[in-house]
Amino acid sequence: MEQVKELRQITGAGVLETKNALVEADGDMDKAIELLRERGLAKAAKKATRKATEGRIVSYIHSDPGRIGVLLEINCETDFVARTEQFADFAHEIAMQIAATSPGWVTEEDVPDSVLDREKEIARKQLEDENKPPEIVERIIEGKIGKWLDDVVLMRQPYMRDNDITVADLVTAKIAELGENIKVRRFERYELGERL
Repeated sequence: MEQVKELRQITGAGVLETKNALVEADGDMDKAIELLRERGLAKAAKKATRKATEGRIVSYIHSDPGRIGVLLEINCETDFVARTEQFADFAHEIAMQIAATSPGWVTEEDVPDSVLDREKEIARKQLEDENKPPEIVERIIEGKIGKWLDDVVLMRQPYMRDNDITVADLVTAKIAELGENIKVRRFERYELGERL
């Protein structure tokens, strides 16, 4: 795990990509870096800082007679990439992920402080009768909040088709494949009768 962490810091690639590169390179750090560069994943992190103002708005209606629908804005750098079949298929996959997992926010930064504070307070109340030292309680709360964020933040969720990677890892891989920055900007998920 230390090698994975070090390789991620050097290349900016995702956890799964670095782990696979290290396995393929038999633990040789230099060879793993070279593998990642060849695949373009190391460059993807740099591309993630570039502006993405083109893209698509896609809709997805789940086939269980129209009970769940998603509207998604996903951006890239050029209209050329936005019109490709690969980008359209990728946007469809992200919309399906949203329909299946019902996240509340795109990134952790999008979660309002008031909601985060409320979740921490709920976790704290669950631990009131446990008579644990305050520092242990805080670590347990951090763990509970981390798991909660993994459920409600799209980019932290495990990808529905491969639980070994997150949606963020999937986006990074697509950036490397298409050679442009990609941002999941916003979404709305609708479920029949959800607010009745």
